[in-house]
Formats: sequence, structure tokens, C-alpha cells
Amino acid sequence: MTVDARIPAELRFDADGLIPAIAQDGANGQVLMHAYMNAEAVTLTLETGLAHYYSRSRKRLWRKGEESGHVQRVREILYDCDADTLLLKVDQVVAACHTGNRSCFFRRFDGVGANGTLGGERRFDPTAVYSGLGILADVYGVILDRKAHPPEGSYVASLFSKGRNQILEKVLEEAREVVIASRDADRNQVISELADLWFHTLVLLAEQGVRPEEIAQELRRRFGKQQGEYP
Repeated sequence: MTVDARIPAELRFDADGLIPAIAQDGANGQVLMHAYMNAEAVTLTLETGLAHYYSRSRKRLWRKGEESGHVQRVREILYDCDADTLLLKVDQVVAACHTGNRSCFFRRFDGVGANGTLGGERRFDPTAVYSGLGILADVYGVILDRKAHPPEGSYVASLFSKGRNQILEKVLEEAREVVIASRDADRNQVISELADLWFHTLVLLAEQGVRPEEIAQELRRRFGKQQGEYP
């Protein structure tokens, strides 16, 4: 991706190409969250008007609200005197925090024991919004890393090196193993074989450039229909 020419040349990205970014409610000034951006995330934010960040744990770009729908529409981007921190003034849909709170900064401590949680900020139930993809997203992130930076001896890297057909064959093979284990009514084996199938399906998603969140969004779309595919 071509870096947007509007990005100031003096911005100081760190050794990993990242810069801290603080999101602030553009209407009332409430600090909503802290994250990191790289040049591509800044470019996507400028191009789309929606806040994009870079996840250090998952090693990938992400758009705020890509799973929950709670996007941040960016009013303006500021940077500090040292040019090493960004401030995004945004219009936040529903809430910024994955806990359901409006802001990620909902806990207080004052150094004298009056610690606790601030009230009145919970805007949604996270169990009803998020797909529970946690570990799948983490594994997917590792798979993407193995694809981009194949280490010697990596099984995942070897699958990518052999191409799509090999990946498809592994998915079919693992699906057959699930069927066999299910016919035998071997509960532990079913769990084991399904874990293998899910893993190789994640490899296939990475090969196809599809994120697990997109599958979750499609399931949520179908499940939410009044006359949809799912009751």
C-alpha cells in the first residue's frame, strides 16, 4: 500500500514502525482508548474516515468496530510536540471498550486506597456482541506471521510453500478424521480432530485472505435475520 502523502514526514514511528494513538470523544473530550498505528493504519484511517490500528499481539491491522460494529468516525488527527504520539478525535459508535464500557479508562486509583470502578458507563453486554474468537484470532495471527516470515522447520510455512492444493487436501483429510471419530462416538477424539480441522481451516482462511471475524460477522448476520438461514 502507498503511504498517504498527508502523513507528516516528522512523525516518529518506533523501531517496529508503530506510534501510540489516543482516541478521544470529539464531542465531550472523554479519552476513550489507547492503541498503536503504523503508517498503513494511518493511511487507511485517512482514506476511509474510520479509525484503523495495528495490533501488536495479533500482528495485523484492524479497524475499530470490525467485529462489534462500534466504529470510530474520525474528525481530525493531531500529533504532539515530539511528533511521537497521535490524538484521534472521533465520533464513537456505542462504546470503545471491549468490556462494554464507553471508555477503556473506567477504573480509578488515587494512591490512597480509593480504588475502584467508575459507574454509569456500561453501554453493552460484550458476551452478546463479540464472537468469542479470542484463541482462534491468536492462532490466526501466528499463522499469518508464519506465512509472511516463514521460519525454518515450520509446519505452517511448509503448507504455504506447497500451495493451495496441499492446504485443501489437509482440510479434507481432517474433515474425514472428524467424521470417523464421530461415527465411533469417541468424544475426546472428536475434540482432538475438530481442533485439527479448525486449525487447518484457519490456514485456509489465511491463504484466501479471509479473517475469522468475517466468518463470525456472516454467522451473526444470518442468525439475526427474521427469516434467515438460521432459526
